[in-house]
Amino acid sequence: MSKVFIFGHKNPDTDTICSAIAYADLKKELGVDAEPVRLGEVNSETSYALDYFKAEAPRLVEAVAKEVNEVILVDHNEFQQSADDIKEVSILEVIDHHRIANFETSDPLYYRAEPVGCTATILNKMYKENGVEIKKEIAGLMLSAIISDSLLFKSPTCTEQDVQAAKELAAIAGVNPEEYGLEMLKAGADLSDKTIDQLISLDAKEFQMGSHKAYIAQVNAVDLNEVLSRQDELEAVISKTIDEKGLDLFLFVLTDILNNDSVGIALGSQAAAVEKAFNVKLENKQALLKGVVSRKKQIVPPLTNVLA
Repeated sequence: MSKVFIFGHKNPDTDTICSAIAYADLKKELGVDAEPVRLGEVNSETSYALDYFKAEAPRLVEAVAKEVNEVILVDHNEFQQSADDIKEVSILEVIDHHRIANFETSDPLYYRAEPVGCTATILNKMYKENGVEIKKEIAGLMLSAIISDSLLFKSPTCTEQDVQAAKELAAIAGVNPEEYGLEMLKAGADLSDKTIDQLISLDAKEFQMGSHKAYIAQVNAVDLNEVLSRQDELEAVISKTIDEKGLDLFLFVLTDILNNDSVGIALGSQAAAVEKAFNVKLENKQALLKGVVSRKKQIVPPLTNVLA
């Protein structure tokens, strides 16, 4: 069997990177020539996890079809979030925990999507199902993914399965999940050295909602004013991105990891959809999204209901 690439979505987060590494490790144990790769830069939070568990980041690839004929997707399925040439390769598998949209293949495939908080939670089951022991460093990376996606088990996307998987993985990795997790999240929330371009692309995804194109970027922070004080700069770069990508809505979500609230900054012809979706009033293009921390569960569904 020829080499298979395993990768997550563009603008990769911790689950995307760590799950690609973990699943590639499992596939290798099962005799598959699999290589984890990434479609974007590694963020500060993920770098902290990789450094802590002494793991290397997957190499960056611009186009996958130049090197392989077959790929496996983790932590995403929507084509606009994937490799630019995704339609030129055969998708063998998808391991995901998001909605299914804009996805089709010409051949049958293994598709596993579960309503849990993190892809790594599903992979934890798959290691067990295949009778493969999880290595210490891989367990640490999978734990990091769960902590990241669940905001240290505080996100509404977090399930009991995620919590149990985290306990099992923490035991293998030999770390206290609460102590390690807080330090990892803080590392990711340090935005002092980030440019505006970096801020709006650190964790951004494009969504098709009916006939509208929406772009939702989310950044975790400890001090929201550190970013909000730069709103004029943010708006200028966001407006440019709207023009370049032909977007109807760009929603920048700044999430307070200590208070579990977010502030949304909305621009575009469909910015009013944010008011309707969250029953808020945009003032100076921003609004407090009380208790909103999950893009997957609390942001995308209500916006889709309004725009679709």
